[in-house]
Amino acid sequence: MQYPDIELEKSLWKKGFKYIVGIDEAGRGPLAGPVSAGAVVINKDSVLNPLITDSKKMTAKRREEVFEYIKKNCVAWGVCMIDAKVIDRVGIQEAVRIAMEGALGQVEEKLGKKAGYLIVDGNNVESILGYSMEKIKGGDLKHYSISCASILAKVTRDRYMKEISTKYPEYGFEKHVGYGTKMHMERIYEYGICDIHRRSLRGYNHIRWVASSSG
Repeated sequence: MQYPDIELEKSLWKKGFKYIVGIDEAGRGPLAGPVSAGAVVINKDSVLNPLITDSKKMTAKRREEVFEYIKKNCVAWGVCMIDAKVIDRVGIQEAVRIAMEGALGQVEEKLGKKAGYLIVDGNNVESILGYSMEKIKGGDLKHYSISCASILAKVTRDRYMKEISTKYPEYGFEKHVGYGTKMHMERIYEYGICDIHRRSLRGYNHIRWVASSSG
């Protein structure tokens, strides 16, 4: 398994950027629930965990194990979730940007200063105006700050989906956390959609198409 390093962070520190924020999102593709973004700042004194990598490459148990470690061993962190109603209103791309800005704002509040440089997973994300920002395809697998951010975003969102499943037990959100699994689609056929389902873009169109074709 590939593990991230901090070579990019080191090069940016040498250029004079003190606070480099790694940012990543979780939940861009599900049919239900929020999109979540995490933001993490480390420095040369941060204690790195060799088990940390892209959250998608880790088991749920391992992500939970390192979640508190990341928060305790970074300089600052933030997590922001944007719910399905906002996603429907502004679109997923803009919702991701809002979530990233929210997580970044939490980081800056903890730092008491503006961040110097942003390194963000994905080359198709919206820019955050007013910042030097590098968009990196596969960044959550290459760069430690982004990997940490991906874990915070993923664990926070998964916990929310498990909690909300008690309100909507018929959908099994605690198992698929909103993604379009066979189980999830079967529950949609049976019960329809609920308040946290996304009604916009491909997600809702897919629900309507599958539901109509099953009749």
